[in-house]
Amino acid sequence: MAFTVAIAGRPNVGKSTLFNRLTGKQAAIVDDTPGVTRDWREADVNLYNLGFRLLDTAGLDDVKAGDLSDRIQKQTRVAIEQADVLIFLIDGRDGVTPHDQELARMLRRGGKPIVLAVNKCDTRASAMGISEAARLGFGEPVEISATHGTGVGDLCRALIAVAPEEAIGKDEDDIEDDSERPTRPLSIAITGRPNAGKSTLLNRLLGKERSITGPEAGITRDSVEARWMWEGREIRLVDTAGLRRKAKVEEDLEKMSASDAVDSIKMAEVVILVIDPAIPFETQDLQIADLVEREGRAMVVAVNKWDLVEDKATLLRNLKQRVDQLLPQWRGVPIVALSAATGEGVEMLMPAVLEQHKLWNMRISTHRLNDW
Repeated sequence: MAFTVAIAGRPNVGKSTLFNRLTGKQAAIVDDTPGVTRDWREADVNLYNLGFRLLDTAGLDDVKAGDLSDRIQKQTRVAIEQADVLIFLIDGRDGVTPHDQELARMLRRGGKPIVLAVNKCDTRASAMGISEAARLGFGEPVEISATHGTGVGDLCRALIAVAPEEAIGKDEDDIEDDSERPTRPLSIAITGRPNAGKSTLLNRLLGKERSITGPEAGITRDSVEARWMWEGREIRLVDTAGLRRKAKVEEDLEKMSASDAVDSIKMAEVVILVIDPAIPFETQDLQIADLVEREGRAMVVAVNKWDLVEDKATLLRNLKQRVDQLLPQWRGVPIVALSAATGEGVEMLMPAVLEQHKLWNMRISTHRLNDW
């Protein structure tokens, strides 16, 4: 994409709803609870002859240093720094709050083009917010309703005004379908139970802090997608939310996260199942492996936290035996022992993934199948 656009604003102003509206799909989890988005999410958008990369960021709020909220805010600032253009979104019903004014000053210091959008402009209550927004100094605010789709055309026209020339003029009919590209990215989903180390593994592979990590279980909510080049091969890595047994999933947010993770598995070509060596192949691990098999995906098992294992040879031998016993449909599946925290054994993961992908794509001639 020719340029990158990030949606910024305080919590619960409708950033993820706008992200879903512009991408044309329910890509980001949306709920009335403030602070649903944690990791920033990205997608390619082609709309009104404009092509760009769109980032959905977490709400910028007052936080305490060192806690989870602080880590979320740091990731949001990284996303904003990567963007070429910012959509500063405010809630028209709330008007311009002191927090909005503080964010406006912070974003202005970045020196990037800013498109001011006033969301939730579908009621009379938003009139005061529109009037107040005009005094922020970002030009005429764009009135939108991300929920109902009104004002999206005006928003795109505002983006066209600040977009580079190479981003304009692509019609949707001229965009190449991913399925027709001879070298489309290899799609890999990283999945497993909560706190198995999936996000740490994603960060280790990318060599940067793309996904928020920490001791708390269930930090990841939205599936986090990242593009990556590995030895000249373009990779699409997706870090998914931890999957627990259905009986333990009660909150609506966790249900949406689990559904998002399952969708990511269905869209992947290879799935990396991350397990904890202290509690390997529990019921949920087996159910995830069974889901991967039912969906017809290739799979590699990554045994994380290997630096904490004392008798490595014995455990690895036992794990291979357990796979043959508990997952006969996955007999012979590669098991890579690694430590995402220290980097030990991580270099063995991608060769195993590429080998499984090669087997997954292997074509067998009809006469050989008939002979067999």
